[in-house]
Amino acid sequence: MTTDESPSARIDARLAGLADWRGAALSRMRDLIREADPAVVETVKWVKPSNPHGVPVWEHAGIICTGEIYKGYVKLTFARGAALDDPAGLFNAGFGGGTRRAIDIREGETPDAAAFRALVQAAVRLNEARQKPART
Repeated sequence: MTTDESPSARIDARLAGLADWRGAALSRMRDLIREADPAVVETVKWVKPSNPHGVPVWEHAGIICTGEIYKGYVKLTFARGAALDDPAGLFNAGFGGGTRRAIDIREGETPDAAAFRALVQAAVRLNEARQKPART
């Protein structure tokens, strides 16, 4: 993987390199993010020697969420998740802070697609509401 690849291509390569359930889980969630917000922008942030692949990030008027891959789970962290309604109870991690909330997905788990898309859409609306008007 080279740094001149597009962020989407870098995420594709990372997911292709995961031959287990974690790649499939993050790929599914990525598809749901794209369905929920066709204008989403994929980026890769926080590339460093200890994490050469970086962290996939989905943005629209700010960060919507990040996708992190760990040994036993895939984590989707919503940057402003504490401000989002979660009637389906998808958030199951990150309750210790006042800003972020996360969804930890373990092998065999499949979060509700409609509820997840609704969270993504709510995060976009929240980000858009926080945008400052352009100066003229």
